[in-house]
Amino acid sequence: MKHSLIFLLAITAVMPAAPGGNDNPRQSRPLADVMADIRKQFDLDLKIPQRLLDGKTLDYADYRIRRYSAEESLRNVLAPFDLMFEYETGKTYRLLAYDHPRRSPAEGAREMQYLAALYKDRAAWEKQARALRPALLAALRLSPMPDAPRAQPILTSERRMDGYRVQNFAIETLPGVFVCGSVYMPGRVAGKCPLVVSPNGHFPGGRYRDDQQIRCAMFARMGAWAVSYDLFAWGESLLQFDASAHRTPMAQTMQILNGIRIIDYFSKLPEIDPDRIAVTGASGGGSQTMMLAAIDDRVGVSVPVVMVSAHFDGGCPCESGQPIHLAAGGMNNVELAALAAPRPQLVVSDGGDWTAGVPDVEYPFLRHVYGLYGKTEAVANVHFPREGHDYGPSKRKAVYSFLAAHLGMDLTAAQNAKGEIDESACTVEPVEALLAFGPNGGFLPARAIKGMKQLDKIFESAE
Repeated sequence: MKHSLIFLLAITAVMPAAPGGNDNPRQSRPLADVMADIRKQFDLDLKIPQRLLDGKTLDYADYRIRRYSAEESLRNVLAPFDLMFEYETGKTYRLLAYDHPRRSPAEGAREMQYLAALYKDRAAWEKQARALRPALLAALRLSPMPDAPRAQPILTSERRMDGYRVQNFAIETLPGVFVCGSVYMPGRVAGKCPLVVSPNGHFPGGRYRDDQQIRCAMFARMGAWAVSYDLFAWGESLLQFDASAHRTPMAQTMQILNGIRIIDYFSKLPEIDPDRIAVTGASGGGSQTMMLAAIDDRVGVSVPVVMVSAHFDGGCPCESGQPIHLAAGGMNNVELAALAAPRPQLVVSDGGDWTAGVPDVEYPFLRHVYGLYGKTEAVANVHFPREGHDYGPSKRKAVYSFLAAHLGMDLTAAQNAKGEIDESACTVEPVEALLAFGPNGGFLPARAIKGMKQLDKIFESAE
C-alpha cells in the first residue's frame, strides 16, 4: 500500500436482527470483540479511540468479515456505525468517526475519471463554471457581498531590510472586524509592481514563522508587494475572537472575505499593477488560494501548495465548514482549482500527504480543462515525491521561478553570484515586530467587536 487509504462509510442504520430472534450468539457481538478478532486475523495494528466502540453491538458480525481483505472487512464492520478508517503505514490503521472532507485515493481517482468524461468540451465546462462561482459565494454567505467599511487601514512605520521594506497593517473587513498582517515591499520602486497575496496555513507559528517571512521577503526582493496575514481567530485576530472560533464554518467565510478585502485595498494603490495579482499559500493557505482564484477574476496567477486533492477537501472547518463542496450539485478541490483556467497556475505537491497522487490523478484533469482553452502550457505541476507537507525551500524555489515568469518579477534578485536561489539576505523578525496593534493589542480600536455573537449579528443584518 503506497498511499494512505481513507474510506468514508456513510451507512447509518444497523442491520436489524433476523425475525424470530438470533439463536447464534456469535451473530450479535460487541463491536470491540469484532475489532479484536479482525486485529488478530489480519495481524493489524489498530488505533481505536475507545469512545468509538463503547456500547456498540453488531448483528451478523462474522458474516461481514472477508478473509481475503482486511480493508473490506473493516468497511463492512464499521459501516453500520457511521465510522471510517484511515490507513497509516505498514499494517497500521486508525479508526475515526465519519469525516465529510475525506475519501479514499481510489474514490478520488474514480471521481476524476467521471469528471474528465463529463466535461468533454469547453461549453460543458464553462456551463459548470458559470454555475459554480455564484453558488460558491452563496455557500460562503458572501452573496450579496457585505458592504466594506470606509475606514482607512491602520499602518505602522516601515522597517528597512536588505533589498526590501516591511510594514504592518490592520484592515477593517466588516464593521469592527479587523484582519492584521504585514506587507513586504521592494527596497526600490521603479514603476508599478505586481501584488502577491500570501494567505496563511495551519502551520505552527502562523504568519510569524520563518518560512512565511522568508517567502514574502523574497517576493519583495524580486520586485513585488507581498501580503501576509493572519488566519481568522489566529494571531492578532485572537484579540477579538476566541481560538475556538477558528473551527467554525464562519472562519471559512471570514478568511475568504479577508482575502478579498486585502485585494480590494492593495490593488488600488498607485504602486500596484492591478493586472499582475497572484495568490499563493500552503495547506489551509492553499485552500484559500484556490477559492480566491475561483471567485475573484482579479487573481491572474495562482499557486496552491500541498492542497490540491481529489479525495481531501481540507479537514478544518475554515476550509470545508461551509457547504462549498455541495455547490452546483457538488464539486471537489480539483474542480475548484480548475476554475482558475485559463489563467496561469502552478500546483505544488509532494509524496507525504494527500497530494501524493497529483501527477497521475489531479494534474491530468487540470491539463484537460486548460486544454479546452488551448492553454495547457499555462498550468504546471511540480512534484516532490520524497518531501512532506510544508512550503519548504525546494517548493519556494519552484514558486519563485513560476511567479517571476508570469508576473515579470526579477528572478536574478533572488539569486547569488552562482545563479542559485539564495534566501540568506532575508530577515526573520520576532513576533513583536510584526504586530499591527502592538504588544498586548494596545492599539486595537475601541469600535472592535468581541466574539462570534456580534459577528453573527453583522451577517444576519446583511442577509
